[in-house]
Amino acid sequence: MVPRGASGGVSSPGTVADLTRVLVTGGAGFIGSHIVDAMVTGGYRVAVIDSLITGDAGNLVGDAALHQVDIRDSQAVDRVFAEFRPQLVNHHAAQISVSESARDPVADATANIIGSLVLLEACRRHGVEHVTFASTGGALYGEPARLPAGEDMLIRPLSPYGAAKASVEAYLHVYRQTWGLASTILRYANVYGPRQSALGEAGVIAIVTRKMLRGEQPTVFGDGEQTRDFVYVADVVEANMIAAKLRMTGAFNVGTGIQTSVNQIVDELALLTGHTGQRIGAAERSGDVRAITLDATLLTETTGWAPATAVAEGLRAVVEHMRAATGAS
Repeated sequence: MVPRGASGGVSSPGTVADLTRVLVTGGAGFIGSHIVDAMVTGGYRVAVIDSLITGDAGNLVGDAALHQVDIRDSQAVDRVFAEFRPQLVNHHAAQISVSESARDPVADATANIIGSLVLLEACRRHGVEHVTFASTGGALYGEPARLPAGEDMLIRPLSPYGAAKASVEAYLHVYRQTWGLASTILRYANVYGPRQSALGEAGVIAIVTRKMLRGEQPTVFGDGEQTRDFVYVADVVEANMIAAKLRMTGAFNVGTGIQTSVNQIVDELALLTGHTGQRIGAAERSGDVRAITLDATLLTETTGWAPATAVAEGLRAVVEHMRAATGAS
């Protein structure tokens, strides 16, 4: 059953044997590397494209071939496709910072729109069967009229990052209709978990955890009462594995439906890390929405997926991982 009209659908289920070769773009990054781990464990043959600008080759601990390639380099991308001949592409390579997209919309569009088009053209030329695209729910719907936001909400992003993701979704529709390239769009809430970088501006949980473990003061933008839908990376990986198996058609939210404020996150991390310092206040960032949470009913009713990790449990895992990785006490 596919609820809500034409929002999505499921084709005939495939098997691992049907999709032997999987190419993961951004596979050395935070979410991508977890997907690579799961794909390798699941018996897929996996190759990775990653520029390593933000990705880390150290994240790749499984049996996957790494190609250090920028997806904007059409010739290099084409060589990887010709050599590996992927049947399925999982597309996570992206410029991921909302605030950076506001500072430089052209650079954001070059990475997230042009890079995606280079990839889709390679998929078309080399007969790829299915694409899974990592989109955004947190930045796509803007300030929605109701929460949690479903896939039927208007797409009206407030940042160039959200606009770029919306553009790629439109191109995926064109490639489905014109060239028969099947695709699943997964619209993520705010993903967090082990391996998330604490060095950029995206990923408040990783950033705050690192600062607290180092005895530094975390920065809170605005009043800290802005809310997000924090979904744990293992639950996001499970959604990607389902997409690889079922090859659903259309766009699906991946979130918990639960609003959690930044202040709540900071308070919980302070308890977990033993941090007693003050917080630094800063102005709100351009492009950030005030409140967002996603309704993932469509994905649940279509595939049986459901988030399994509560925020408290996920935060504990992040702190434990970062303590082990940094040697913090």
